[in-house]
Amino acid sequence: MHSDWLVPDWPAPATVRAVCTTRAGGDSRAPYDSFNLGDHVGDDPQRVAAHREALQRELGARPVFLQQVHGTQVLELDPASAHGTPADACLTSQAGLACTIMVADCLPVLFTDAAGSVVAAAHAGWRGLAGQQGRGVLEQVHERFEALALATRPQSAIENGANADGAAASPLAWLGPCIGPAAFEVGPEVKAAFEAHDPAASALFRPHGAGKWLADLPGLARRRLAALGVTQVYGNDGSAQWCTVSNSSRFFSHRRDRVSGRFAACIWRV
Repeated sequence: MHSDWLVPDWPAPATVRAVCTTRAGGDSRAPYDSFNLGDHVGDDPQRVAAHREALQRELGARPVFLQQVHGTQVLELDPASAHGTPADACLTSQAGLACTIMVADCLPVLFTDAAGSVVAAAHAGWRGLAGQQGRGVLEQVHERFEALALATRPQSAIENGANADGAAASPLAWLGPCIGPAAFEVGPEVKAAFEAHDPAASALFRPHGAGKWLADLPGLARRRLAALGVTQVYGNDGSAQWCTVSNSSRFFSHRRDRVSGRFAACIWRV
């Protein structure tokens, strides 16, 4: 794979692979330069198709691209899953299918577990992360992940990756690049959406001018994951190196550029 792409540093089993692309490795022209995977942003469709084919070759698995709508719907992938299905998260227990999330400021979250029986990916912008009445995209994908892991895990995997009573072990999570806490300016409605379910989430918002706040998106995601019992969380810690806005040569950013390509976070079983 391209040397600039991010390979998660986490204790995933050997049967699980993951990667997050960057701008590097393609031939799209500005403002989509260079490895744009988004087919809905105005780039040359032939270039996008070529990039998606190149990604599939690099993965050795078929990436399934969703129509992400900033919601909470979760799609279970199978070999017949079509590109463009409306959903903001996906999961699968089948090898050779890559759960794929495209982003250009929102937070991609990848999941697996110690057994490697299931993989999942979620698109966590603030709307999907906040959800309704405390149930956002991470809560939805976690619920589906746990159910599928229990349904598909053989006895040998239970011995390696589950509790003594057969309950699924808590998944691991990896957070990819997103708009950082120094760049994500939001209005009071965003702060209120998180505080309505979790008043202590206010600590992840800093005042930024009249009626505005700077929100810590990866921090909010980590807080939601902790509430679900997901304590092994890796990747984006909110530091500057993970910020899509401030790292213009490496990451696409809709907030920064308005017209922008998309990079992708992928996870799959081999």
